[in-house]
Amino acid sequence: MSGKFSTITPVDGSVYLERPFADEAGIADALTRAADAQASWKHVPVAARAGYCSAAVDAFVAKGAAIAEEISWQMGRPIRFAPGEVRGFEERARYMIAAAADALADLGIEPKDGFTRFIRHQPLGVVFTIAPWNYPYLTAVNSVIPAIMAGNAVILKHSSQTPLAAERMAEAFSGAGLPEGVFQYLHLDHAQAERMIGADGIDFVAFTGSVPGGRRVETAAAGRFIGVGLELGGKDPAYVRADSDLDHAIENLVDGAFFNSGQSCCAVERIYAHVDIHDRFVDGFAERTRAYVLGDPLDRATTLGPMVRAAAADHVRGQIADAVAAGAKALIDPGGFASDKEGTPYLAPQVLIDVDHSMAVMREETFGPVAGIMKVSSDEEAVTLMNDSPYGLTASIWTTDEEAAIGIGDRVEVGTWFMNRCDTLDPALAWTGVKDSGRGCALSSIAYGHLTRPKSFHLRTAL
Repeated sequence: MSGKFSTITPVDGSVYLERPFADEAGIADALTRAADAQASWKHVPVAARAGYCSAAVDAFVAKGAAIAEEISWQMGRPIRFAPGEVRGFEERARYMIAAAADALADLGIEPKDGFTRFIRHQPLGVVFTIAPWNYPYLTAVNSVIPAIMAGNAVILKHSSQTPLAAERMAEAFSGAGLPEGVFQYLHLDHAQAERMIGADGIDFVAFTGSVPGGRRVETAAAGRFIGVGLELGGKDPAYVRADSDLDHAIENLVDGAFFNSGQSCCAVERIYAHVDIHDRFVDGFAERTRAYVLGDPLDRATTLGPMVRAAAADHVRGQIADAVAAGAKALIDPGGFASDKEGTPYLAPQVLIDVDHSMAVMREETFGPVAGIMKVSSDEEAVTLMNDSPYGLTASIWTTDEEAAIGIGDRVEVGTWFMNRCDTLDPALAWTGVKDSGRGCALSSIAYGHLTRPKSFHLRTAL
């Protein structure tokens, strides 16, 4: 055996569960079963695949209350919000199931006398999905359902912080009667996962995680000529224009910054407010932030749970301290949050002003409940600052001028550009990043192009 791991809950620091890592024989067996299953599964009609996947979603949703509570215990999200992940899983899965028939249909070519020509989508083989803890089901479903719908087999490696996510998905597929081997999970350490990527048997890797993790995936896959989808970090900006609906912007940007304790790749981490509304925006933003209730995520009164672990909270505390030492002003008194304690995952939200891009809190991914707010005097200045980042996942603009929003959005280097909303996904739209935020695409019909390969049929029918 390769040993075991423990999942430490951030709720109270206790061991929530323990699981063994897969051994080498188990890994080899899973790869063999996936390849054998996929050889048959690729011939199953898309409509029949949809039946299996829809039944799996039904089975998953039926256990939604228990799954939501497990999310709270494993990674600390308040129980009042955890059911939203079950709903989001269902929304994305059902959209991708419905989109498959058209997305996977043969591509016809203009008629040519004496020939039949078309392009067919062929499955890649075995897809290896590596999913993180922060949104354990939403990150996994983005690749698992479309990969299976496209005719691939899937092996899921989930974070050791949220191993139940893999197990509950397996239960749902088993309950739906999915043929054995089409979906499997393995509990692996990082070294085992890298060896799997580098060995024969994996045909595509869908990775969601950190930038350093993405680099390790690319290194492991080097020379194998397989596809790699990388959904990595973010330092997502927002621009609040002078013509914005200020109350709407404040309400949604506070939520976009602090939901899930800021532990989201598309959380709003830096805000640029126009000089004409800056002070009013800051006052409203800070006032709304002070209304959060930090505490036990199993308590339904809690609106802000702990971070995933004490070390993560300490990292955020360090960014705040460094910014303040460099001249930033912290607007939130942690003393107003009784649960905030040094050396624990419980961290009060923070709002920083008088920040600039020399500070790590405005340059490096924070992944915690902190928002830095800068004053800008023009659209041009806002665009320059938004683009002054190695990341490019999402960005948002808050304005009543749609034409201006589109024009500015064309100049901002991100995968998704929002107007008057943030920190969300629409499964009908491609989820992708630029720069260090990754490459490839999840969701939308476009995602199917990354989970299949084109095969051209060139048939001469007249001799």
